[in-house]
Amino acid sequence: MQWEKYSRNMISDRVAVAIDHNVNYHTDAVLGFPGTHLDAEDYYADGSSVITKIPWESSLLDDEPYLRAIIENPNHIGCHTAERSETGFPGTQELEREALAICAEEIMYADRLGYDGYISPGGTECNLEACWIYRNLFRRAFGAHPDEVGLVFSADTHYSVWKAANLLDIRPFAIPVDEASRVMSKEAVTATLDAVQAAGVRFVIAVVNMATTMFGSVDEPAPLVAALRQRRLEFRLHVDGAYGGFIYPFAVAAHSLDFRNPDVSSITMDAHKMLKAPYGTGIFLCRKGLIDEVCTSEASYVHGKDYTICGSRSGANAIAVWMLLRDAGSEGLTARCRRLLARTSAFCAQLDGLGVSYYRHPAMNQVAIRSAYIQPSLADKYLLVPDTHDAEPRWWKIVLMDHVRESLLDCFLNDLENELKRQR
Repeated sequence: MQWEKYSRNMISDRVAVAIDHNVNYHTDAVLGFPGTHLDAEDYYADGSSVITKIPWESSLLDDEPYLRAIIENPNHIGCHTAERSETGFPGTQELEREALAICAEEIMYADRLGYDGYISPGGTECNLEACWIYRNLFRRAFGAHPDEVGLVFSADTHYSVWKAANLLDIRPFAIPVDEASRVMSKEAVTATLDAVQAAGVRFVIAVVNMATTMFGSVDEPAPLVAALRQRRLEFRLHVDGAYGGFIYPFAVAAHSLDFRNPDVSSITMDAHKMLKAPYGTGIFLCRKGLIDEVCTSEASYVHGKDYTICGSRSGANAIAVWMLLRDAGSEGLTARCRRLLARTSAFCAQLDGLGVSYYRHPAMNQVAIRSAYIQPSLADKYLLVPDTHDAEPRWWKIVLMDHVRESLLDCFLNDLENELKRQR
């Protein structure tokens, strides 16, 4: 895993050159593209910007290149790893391709140019995209009837997979997990696949997690894959790395949740979590050619057609991903992840000292504390996230990001200790 860190001046210059290679609504004779750039008069008063501060920690995104990208508002419709792309925005499309190359080749170990993908409006769309691709593949290549396609995943999987099942009319099968370890046991996998086959399902879209949203638990795909093969079920495997994609690979060098595993067909990453990009910035990656299953040929006015769910996409968000990756470089992101993991380990050691029961995967910066130790007033004070809002929570989640300072953790632990003393 290695990519070069760029200086701020290099980043600014590259973004400026990229934008200059796009269509310019101010100076070019543009009649065919909808001019949805942001007019200066809407954002400036008396020559001064009314945008005073971008609320992201990285000062990089306060700089002129990103603000210029927002104002110019390039449309990244389509898939730029495909043969052709929309002709009006080649400069910033190249930055998206470069960001995708870092994510696919350097972080997820895809073969050079052996992948397709795009920067989406979020991880939910990425999971939907994967399920859409495999549903269409099963129907086209194997003549699968709609009732013969099933979606198999752990009970801790993000709700977007349930949404995919609903939207795409795929039958969902959730595998129960152990309450303490959050692992899908062999017995649970067996029982679920028994139900899959009893329902007449012959083709399976399998989803495993590179860190679940609530717990940060990580699925090991091998037992599920072995069980699917043993039953001779045709399957495709998708990895939901929306939460863990920008931390787990930096903490665990050898694992089975990237493209080094030949069973992995696609991966979701989410730049608006650990990478701290603007919200609405997911990353979808799949092996080369799979995305052809969802080519919308009816998008005949789009040069290169469309392969995405959303259609038009923010080029500014793609530029933000490229800027953040280049500003940190591989060494910078690795150091940041190690720092967060060390802080999480220290926090867990203090919970151990208090006798508090929790779940934490050692390669993730999330801690889920059992609700018996957390009073609602404490959860409200520190904005902890419950595993459910519809019933009595069993777990409360803490995510240790850069904004979670030692002083804040000390205050929480002090309040928690005092509360435990009162309980006892």
